[in-house]
Amino acid sequence: MMLVQVRDVSEATVNALKAQAAERGLTLTAYLRAELDRLAARPTNAEVIERMARRDRRGGPTAEDTVAEIRRIREAS
Repeated sequence: MMLVQVRDVSEATVNALKAQAAERGLTLTAYLRAELDRLAARPTNAEVIERMARRDRRGGPTAEDTVAEIRRIREAS
């Protein structure tokens, strides 16, 4: 495993992160690791655009399909 160190984080930010971790019953380290994993799993803008370009556009998606996809991406991030 790699070690990642972040410098110059404000005390207010650290306290807020500790509180969020505690609410979930996690240590700060475990909480930050989970958040970093979640961020890393998000597709890049280029990946989203590429995926959209590969779709069969005949008829196009409905507005409902578009809203559902946006919500899915937001919930995954």
